[in-house]
Amino acid sequence: MANQGVLIEPATAGAGRARSRALWVWALVALLGAWLVVYAETLAFSWDEGFHLLTAQLILRGKRPYLDFIFPQTPLNAYWNALWMRVFGDTWRTAHAVQAAGLIGAMILMVDYMLRRAPSREWRLAAGVVVAMMIGLNTLIMQFGTLGQAYGLALVLIVAAFRLGVAAVQRSGWLLAALAGLCAGGAAASTLLSAPVAPILLLWIVVCNRAGRRWTKAATFIAAVVVAFTPVILLFLKSPQVVLFNIIKYHLFYRQVEWPGAIPHDIYVIFMWVNSGEGLCLFLFGVAGLYYVVFRSDWARDRRREVYLCAWIAAGLGLHISSAHPTFGRYYLLAVPFMSIPACIGLWWISSRLYRADRPLLPLLLVGALLVGDTCEVLYDERDNMTWPFVESVANKVTEVTPAGAPLLADEQIFFLTRRIPPAYMTYADSHKLQLPQDVMTAVHVASIAQMRQRLEEGRYATAQTCNADYVNDTAPKVYAQHADVGECDVYWDRKAAQSFNAKQ
Repeated sequence: MANQGVLIEPATAGAGRARSRALWVWALVALLGAWLVVYAETLAFSWDEGFHLLTAQLILRGKRPYLDFIFPQTPLNAYWNALWMRVFGDTWRTAHAVQAAGLIGAMILMVDYMLRRAPSREWRLAAGVVVAMMIGLNTLIMQFGTLGQAYGLALVLIVAAFRLGVAAVQRSGWLLAALAGLCAGGAAASTLLSAPVAPILLLWIVVCNRAGRRWTKAATFIAAVVVAFTPVILLFLKSPQVVLFNIIKYHLFYRQVEWPGAIPHDIYVIFMWVNSGEGLCLFLFGVAGLYYVVFRSDWARDRRREVYLCAWIAAGLGLHISSAHPTFGRYYLLAVPFMSIPACIGLWWISSRLYRADRPLLPLLLVGALLVGDTCEVLYDERDNMTWPFVESVANKVTEVTPAGAPLLADEQIFFLTRRIPPAYMTYADSHKLQLPQDVMTAVHVASIAQMRQRLEEGRYATAQTCNADYVNDTAPKVYAQHADVGECDVYWDRKAAQSFNAKQ
């Protein structure tokens, strides 16, 4: 136990042999990263990512979030996806690859951290393996971090902010603190789910600073956060009320509209980890790790503080995410890298007491089997789920029956795949549930379900497609002579009326 609390850097006795052994850890990281990319390019799909991808595509075509169409998110991830779509093509595969790369980057940063901060020298490589498995085999990260939504980008940014913040308190200069603020602000500018990371890191830098001027670091950290929000600020200056509606008011007042069971749903989501093997693993080992660090270890204060920082970030994210109404289990994936650090320490401590501290193979195999088992169960359960290749078949049918340039009523995914520019009120289907004063609805580019139904009845669209909108399936058979059932989706075309459709939008 003499090595407890020692910061284990590569430049130690036997460093060459240690680096050679560490290659096995990085081989595992590469294998897990390859798996995430394969999953991202084949099975990864969520209905909610459609409007994110469509937003990136519209940005490529010169449209502006909020000002030209509704987008109730912070926009940096959409601009990030648009950047890479400009380089590699505006397809879902591009966005998935970019987000998977973010996940891999986050995993690499946390594995490297754990290799340098292992609980004991005997567990140095094992600690890296544990963190790699807890991140790379986490099913929430696999399912949702590989999508075109902001999870992958936010994860790599908050993990980078953590690493930079930890280093910043040890250095006299302000640059690392500024970079930490830029990363933490960039994460929040991608998704407000990650917003607690910035104030927690700022407090950490102020309280734990050991070199240089703490208030200079704090000021540059805050300034960098503001810089990260430049796209939001520029859009806000053009139309403050519209931007506030999309980013703030929608989430405070309208997310739960048409959701009568939102509160029971939230309670279920908050406690769903109890039924998850990987969730229990992270939580119970994490609690054990924190107990050890607080009450049983003789680690140096700086080393303990870093573990506390991980716990505070995970707790801050958890509380913030739980306050969303409604909230969803996928949101909690942002806390996984930070929970993996105390969980790794807890696994080491428990195995050293119940088994042998110098023989980590057995606990690694047990944890690995649990995580692989959870992954296999999820893959089996979602074997019949909708995927992007299926949605492409729906888009092909829409293209087949819809004249070029003709007005179309469709889901966001279909507009994205067919590369058609939708009406401003059709870029976010969930907004149709809103009932607002007409001047507000016009300003924020929203049309209610009643308005959509009326426009459909008036024959404003050459084709109507839906995979889940009841008002379309209730109304379209009265309007169109042709119908195709494409799996879980419906396509209607060929108006029954003799006159041509009204193209007014």
